[in-house]
Amino acid sequence: MSPHDQPITRAAPREACRRRFGEEPLTEHLDASAAPLRDLHAFIAGLPKAELHVHHVGSASPRIVSELASRHPDSKVPSDPEALVDFFTFTDFAHFIDVYLSVVDLIRTPEDVRLLTYEIARDLARQQVRYAELTITPWSSTRRNIDERAFMDAIEDARKSAEAEFGTVLRWCFDIPGEAGLEAAEETVRLATDDRLRPEGLVSFGLGGPEIGVERPQFKPYFDRAIAAGLRSVPHAGETTGPQTVWDALTDLRAERIGHGTSSAQDPKLLAHLAEHRIPLEVCPTSNIATRAVRTLDEHPIKEFVQAGVVITVNSDDPPMFGTDLNNEYAVAARLLDLHEQGLAELAKTAVDVSFLDEPGKARIRQEIDSYTASWLAP
Repeated sequence: MSPHDQPITRAAPREACRRRFGEEPLTEHLDASAAPLRDLHAFIAGLPKAELHVHHVGSASPRIVSELASRHPDSKVPSDPEALVDFFTFTDFAHFIDVYLSVVDLIRTPEDVRLLTYEIARDLARQQVRYAELTITPWSSTRRNIDERAFMDAIEDARKSAEAEFGTVLRWCFDIPGEAGLEAAEETVRLATDDRLRPEGLVSFGLGGPEIGVERPQFKPYFDRAIAAGLRSVPHAGETTGPQTVWDALTDLRAERIGHGTSSAQDPKLLAHLAEHRIPLEVCPTSNIATRAVRTLDEHPIKEFVQAGVVITVNSDDPPMFGTDLNNEYAVAARLLDLHEQGLAELAKTAVDVSFLDEPGKARIRQEIDSYTASWLAP
């Protein structure tokens, strides 16, 4: 078992977190001796991609976290990079949520929001991500007294500036933080459906946070309102709970895609339903290991999903916090699914196909993927 396959624990905080902060590439732990895999790394690095499951605050790079912590010294998040190594070592999913919310507390002004959003786009562009649906939790900012209009203006200004400068198209998914209950659900759906506030880039409505003790059916009225307003349903489900949570998301929340859906592999009827109805799972392998939703990469159910005919996309979730990025997740998928260049290109096109980008935008990226792959494979 490689170090990367082991659950991240307090036993070796610095070794694990140095990988998380990019001092040691995670992909080297997959099969560092294989020249073909190194070639795949190069292919992946240049492959045009779409990312459909990546969180706003969870994408804060160590540099940005350090800068924000320096701006807000009363936070419990350390600004010193060495101290951040220990701070970002998760013992379990509940501890990850606690740390995540501590970083959320660093986003206190519209300027913080704009900085974070713009820098996320820069990091995505470096990975050749042409399109991303970024999950944003506006409740976390508005409850900290960031003016709601200023919040919307900040993310939209960052989105437009980033597209003009980097060429990466961003769209938003507003999600309910499940742990905050129905008050947060009401606030989130209001912000998502009020024509005076709803940002131009908003395309979908989600539900995140802890799953245990946060039943999906209670959020049905809020998803109904969002769907009636033209938003697409993309809740998290089955990440740290069983397959019934996925069923609830499908039945009560009318999910069009499922965030994670890891436990779906435990229910053959659910897998058959997902495959028959072409409901994609947004799979995040490294995240599942870091939060202990899955024990090791070799035990991850991604292969079972594919064998059952379930549509999957591969995503990074909260990349800097988990020492990964989308390129790394494609390398993980290459190993677990035995994919080579053409298979990885098809994986990239699947993400484009099931995204909420308009059809001309999808056609443009698909063509770019095909052209890149043909050029790479040309004799």
